[in-house]
Amino acid sequence: MKKMMFVLVLLVSSLAVNAQTNTKVVTNLSAERFKAASANDKNSMIIDLRTIDEITTKGFIKGAMQIDYLAKDAEQKIDKLDKNKTYYIYCAGGGRSGECAEYMEKHGFKRVYNLEKGFSEWVTKGFPIEK
Repeated sequence: MKKMMFVLVLLVSSLAVNAQTNTKVVTNLSAERFKAASANDKNSMIIDLRTIDEITTKGFIKGAMQIDYLAKDAEQKIDKLDKNKTYYIYCAGGGRSGECAEYMEKHGFKRVYNLEKGFSEWVTKGFPIEK
């Protein structure tokens, strides 16, 4: 019984230590925080997860690379990215980018910032876009 209690305490302690050392991979940001953070992070990449039609009609954030998250090969393209790099991702309203952020976390990416309410919030705030 004492051995079992000792093993249980050891297991719980090890889980607590692991929880403290794990860093958060995905961070959801408001448009203001996304703009400020991405502007000051020169070694990162901004990824627009919308379709070509959405980008053509509504514009995009300057410097963004496009990966259509609705395309069949989207996950293959994401898997080819450097997992140690920092990524700022967005879509129209936050749904696709939220799913993509979860995917990236599960597949070993180290740092992902998600524009929580998407490109629509960016535009509503009057932040610059490219056409």
